[in-house]
Amino acid sequence: MDRATLEAEGWQALNTRAFSAAIGPTFMRGETGHRIVGLITDARNANDHMGIVHGGVLLTFADIALGCAVVDAIGAPHCTTVQLQYQFVAAAPVGSFISCEPELVRRTSQLVFVRGVVKSDGRTVGSADGIFKVLDPARRDPSRAG
Repeated sequence: MDRATLEAEGWQALNTRAFSAAIGPTFMRGETGHRIVGLITDARNANDHMGIVHGGVLLTFADIALGCAVVDAIGAPHCTTVQLQYQFVAAAPVGSFISCEPELVRRTSQLVFVRGVVKSDGRTVGSADGIFKVLDPARRDPSRAG
């Protein structure tokens, strides 16, 4: 899988910055509430000398994917991860395409509960459950620009 193939299939690159961009370009397709998030893995994602994707990459990817569902649910990128659980069930080889179709479980006025199954080339490699806090953008500290 490569960027051109993904774009031809309707995937769009996410505008990740800072730490989220460290795992490489992430992609998304689908409609609001029915998204699929993806990542093409490469050598930067490797667990040293093992030929598999590092667990930290899978956790970061799961956080990004679940966060996409939260942004859909609240209509804006004003949220932060409160809790993220990840269950590793298989290794993902470097070079595989990682995907997750996040699912909204419940939304309250201040919290959003989401879950998703993480797959490597269609094979389940993990599952994630997250709780995200809805932030008030008016209370954002302007000294923390970025």
